[in-house]
Amino acid sequence: MSQAPLTDAAAGSGRLDQPPPDSAYLKLPDSFGRRVAVFVDTEEEFDWSKPHSREERSTRAGESLPIVHRRLRGYGVDPVYLIDHPIATDPRCVATLREFQERGECTIGTQLHPWVNPPFDEEVNASNSFPGNLPRELERAKLLRLTETIEAAFGRRPDVYRAGRYGVGPNTSDLLAELGYRFDVSVRSLFDYSGEGGPDFSRIKPLPYLVGDGGLVEIPLTSAFVGALRGSGNDLYPTAGKVPRLRGVLARSGLLNRVALTPEGMPLAEVLEAVDRLIDDGLQLFSISFHSPSVEPGNTPYVRDAKDLERFYAWWDGIFELFDRRDIKPASMTELQAALHQATPLHA
Repeated sequence: MSQAPLTDAAAGSGRLDQPPPDSAYLKLPDSFGRRVAVFVDTEEEFDWSKPHSREERSTRAGESLPIVHRRLRGYGVDPVYLIDHPIATDPRCVATLREFQERGECTIGTQLHPWVNPPFDEEVNASNSFPGNLPRELERAKLLRLTETIEAAFGRRPDVYRAGRYGVGPNTSDLLAELGYRFDVSVRSLFDYSGEGGPDFSRIKPLPYLVGDGGLVEIPLTSAFVGALRGSGNDLYPTAGKVPRLRGVLARSGLLNRVALTPEGMPLAEVLEAVDRLIDDGLQLFSISFHSPSVEPGNTPYVRDAKDLERFYAWWDGIFELFDRRDIKPASMTELQAALHQATPLHA
């Protein structure tokens, strides 16, 4: 199921779990302007403090999707719902999301949580919760089952993928290309999950880039270093992580902080500062992400009660007020794909 590259720019590394060469990063056309895309990890509820379990498949929070969808649409956002197996096999969730899709208000993509996604041929443990750690054939079998389930439920084959827990591995990009995916959104720039058995993205910039022969494009989640020492963040931040509480000291002192664009665990003031710095850096595309169970209190560590939910929605008001003031407009996946067809190498 190979497809033509999205762009004529130079090809990058063939692996998603390794940093790309500088030649793989892309510059979007000037006509695209500065834009923001929103990705929703649309998934079951589970206890984040406990080991993963095949039995935790509740999708009750899906009933609140219309609420958050209306809020996002109010900002002009066409969200990308990255759905996993429990969502794709829940008739209520499918009906809700399919209505959004039929109105042309969203894109349906894929998110693989291996512990709740058949076939169930692996032990449920921390390492196997990163799908890229699975044997190639098992990762492929799970991804194929999920892809075909989503296609049957929504009448369209998904072409946007996120690995659960950002867990891409050495085989992921080849499998995505084989199954017809055009975009991956698994990379969380500047973050390192190797201590948990996952991938290390700490050297990856928050810029779109080509993977392999260019048939797959990575759109990383946006993160940034802020503070007086931000220019040394790539080297200093990992080192500071080896000293107890040093990262907290650096953040509180205003010297160095790592900020991801998400309403979950990231205070609005810090995110607004990060956006301003990224604008100064010339960033064209901002990628925001959150987990769908956060739209109801008690499902994630980020929204435990009604006050947290109030702050969750205030976060969105605040960031889109800044986006509006800085002329950063929402972008749909259709608009992103069109822009990427016109992209050129950032380092020509």
